[in-house]
Amino acid sequence: MTLYRVRMQAARSEEFPEGSPAHGYDFVVPLDKDMRLDPDAWKNHSKDCRVHRFWGDEPDQRGLLRHIGRGWVFDYDEEETDDNEPFFKLDRHEIRQGEYLSVTEQDGETRTFLIVHVKPFS
Repeated sequence: MTLYRVRMQAARSEEFPEGSPAHGYDFVVPLDKDMRLDPDAWKNHSKDCRVHRFWGDEPDQRGLLRHIGRGWVFDYDEEETDDNEPFFKLDRHEIRQGEYLSVTEQDGETRTFLIVHVKPFS
């Protein structure tokens, strides 16, 4: 298991016809040898699994990658659940450059993001 820093940006969509490097996330996640989320390693490194959400001119948000129930979310305030942003089946995807992940954001919209880099976190 290794911790990785992942950067993903808004993929092409109706909202962003060319995609958008100004809208996305940087986050830290433990990955196994197959580049999939390692839930057991996450238990030992959950406080290291931080997220930074950047969204154009909006204020940046910072939080944690958390496992809630049967899914994975970005959580910006442990006291609130309204700000949680769940992934679509994060535990089933390879997390590699060029792959896509979907997140349901705070406005209720599910958006697709392109993974632009995955680098070991030190």
